[in-house]
Amino acid sequence: MAQQQSLWSQSVEIPARERLEKDLHVEAAVIGAGMAGVLIADRLKARGIETVVLEANRIGSGQTRNTTAKITSQHDVLYDALIRKFGRDKARQYAQANEQAIRAYKELIGERGVKCDFCEGPAFLYSQAAAQPMRQEAEAAASLGIAAHFTSETELPFSVAGAVRFENQARFHPLKFLKAVSEGLDIYEHTPVASVDGNQIRTENATVTARHIIFAAHFPFVNVPGWYFMRMHQERSYVLALQCDWKPRGMYYGVDNDGLSFREAEGLLLMGGQNHRTGENSQGGCYQKLSDRARELFGDCREAARWSAQDCVTLDGVPYIGRFSASEPCWYVATGFGKWGMTSSMVAAMLIAGEITGEPPEWAEVFSPARFQLSAAAQSLATETVQTLKGRSRELFSIPQTTLDALPAGHGGIVEAKGRKAGVYKDETGQCHVVNPHCPHLGCQLEWNPDEKSWDCPCHGSRFSYDGALLDGPAQTDLEK
Repeated sequence: MAQQQSLWSQSVEIPARERLEKDLHVEAAVIGAGMAGVLIADRLKARGIETVVLEANRIGSGQTRNTTAKITSQHDVLYDALIRKFGRDKARQYAQANEQAIRAYKELIGERGVKCDFCEGPAFLYSQAAAQPMRQEAEAAASLGIAAHFTSETELPFSVAGAVRFENQARFHPLKFLKAVSEGLDIYEHTPVASVDGNQIRTENATVTARHIIFAAHFPFVNVPGWYFMRMHQERSYVLALQCDWKPRGMYYGVDNDGLSFREAEGLLLMGGQNHRTGENSQGGCYQKLSDRARELFGDCREAARWSAQDCVTLDGVPYIGRFSASEPCWYVATGFGKWGMTSSMVAAMLIAGEITGEPPEWAEVFSPARFQLSAAAQSLATETVQTLKGRSRELFSIPQTTLDALPAGHGGIVEAKGRKAGVYKDETGQCHVVNPHCPHLGCQLEWNPDEKSWDCPCHGSRFSYDGALLDGPAQTDLEK
């Protein structure tokens, strides 16, 4: 069995930092030391802004270590939709921001001599089902200034109906990069934020007072103001690192329902897919389906690693980057990156550093968290509302999935215990790990994810280990045992 840890985590160890134990007064405080938080802090420091970063766990221990690490302006079938929804000017802003982000990575890596396996090359969208959407996307991207064109020729080991080739894209090793860039920054690890009130951040042992506060911890844990939990959902996807003969020079992303993504890394093929909404994988089998598909395509190939990633998806597909809320003028946010977290992290760094120093980029408007077009987001908002209601109603109307005695070793599920529902994982020795199966964020009933041995929230995407330890927010606390 391949190790269930990302390829990046296996090859890089970032030195530990101290926990915050004393009160601080600084110009800016960043919550979260993933790629976005570190890049924002780095940009602010370069502009002379005294900045600290507060990390609940370790540097890069969240979504950054689980990325496939593509730095691209190729973001699924998006540009044609952006033009139709927002108009050509805002669609061009989005394109310019992401193209500029690719160049910014290249410049930073070159100027500082960062050794992070940075490699330039093309990135492809492809479809095996239909050519016309690919033609439309190629035309839209090109009309916005991106070097992109339609093609039916790829390196893929199967035929495609059509593809869009984006030139001048890149990939890298995210933790090698993060290790280098974080070295000169003031970062405190194992310092979870308990609350934020005005310009004060409270942690377990200290208070940080800051003129500017940036929420860069994947999903904002503050519900009001902002209401981000109503404007996003979270999705999971899965990756295998394979030893096999075929390795592409480009990067590939399949847009069909069962589409696969491919890229080369450290002499291995990274193959991803099996996307689903967080909390909706009760049957499991995602890794097995990817393994079966790999054998179909490549024959004998050995798995060197397997892991999964979690992504925040906004109502309109564009990240929320900028002022957190009109009622909190010193707060900023960077969230909703979808599957494009590496590029969006650099976009966030350029935008937020520019906003704080009074020099916002010309393309900032399209990312504004204040935007809300009911006509463009009505269907997505309705879907999110229904999903939340469904998650809350599970407690009232769903019956326990099994009995404790019937639960097999190595499996988890909702059972009835002493007249109430309980989440139970029975390990391979038969020992039962029992938790309250309600998310401490807003009370939705959790679902068991057999692929990850985790309890996942179908409403807003919080995740917990089999014994209740918090894995992903917006929840802030472990489950009751």
